[in-house]
Amino acid sequence: MHTASFSGLVRSLFAAALFSFMLSAQAADKGLLWKIEAPSGKQSYLFGTMHSDDARINDFSPKLEQALADSDAFIMETLPPDDISVYFMQDARLQDLLSEDELEQVRQLADLNAMRDDIAMHMKPWLLAMVFDLPKPQSPFTQDVQLLDKARNLNKQILGLESTAEHFGTLDSFSREDQLTMLRAVLKRTPEEKQRDFDLLLNAYLSGDTASIGALDDKITGGMLPASLWQKMRVKLIDERNVRIAQRIIEQADQQAVFVAVGASHLAGDNGLLAKLRNAGYQVSAL
Repeated sequence: MHTASFSGLVRSLFAAALFSFMLSAQAADKGLLWKIEAPSGKQSYLFGTMHSDDARINDFSPKLEQALADSDAFIMETLPPDDISVYFMQDARLQDLLSEDELEQVRQLADLNAMRDDIAMHMKPWLLAMVFDLPKPQSPFTQDVQLLDKARNLNKQILGLESTAEHFGTLDSFSREDQLTMLRAVLKRTPEEKQRDFDLLLNAYLSGDTASIGALDDKITGGMLPASLWQKMRVKLIDERNVRIAQRIIEQADQQAVFVAVGASHLAGDNGLLAKLRNAGYQVSAL
């Protein structure tokens, strides 16, 4: 399969944070780029990303560029998978799961995202929901991918906080019916609704206001889904993953200077990465 067929998939690999911004955040923790100093004195950086190709978030500041240059390793949520089978259902097709009207919506949205029909019909429903809930893609180069390319050009060590199995397994663990509920909720949304909500989230992100991001996503995504499913998603996508992610940041940052790029939704709040790093003895300050 040609890479160009996956412009939507490249964006979707890191799209879960748009679907899972935190409900709660600490007002004092406002900002996207943070200096984190280990008890050993090692100085590293933590950057909250937005998993989008929008040009408004891809004009990186000199401080961010310098932080990346000063680091020994670049760490992102997960590395692009070697095996693209992780994108697809192995035991079903959407033709067997959706109505004809729903399938036609899938075909139209696949075309909008430069995705072939046969690819869309085999893709995991939760992943399609992530892709289709974003505005029309402008390029395959999300903020995360651009940072990855910068790190490679600087010959930095490249690491992932989660393995492919861990990263995709979070939403793979949801039942097929739950995944279809996510997809059907997105299919009901108009392009105008998607663009409006994306712009609201983008503006909150650009201001570094994680509290507003959380409130917006609770309203947007929480309003789309059954309350029990939304609660389960928040716990699995944020709270449970933050335990694992924080531990792996600490393991690396205790040993070397790292630049960590992780969805901004993971930063703030009582269960957020900033709080977990402080509890581990790190000095944390916004840049």
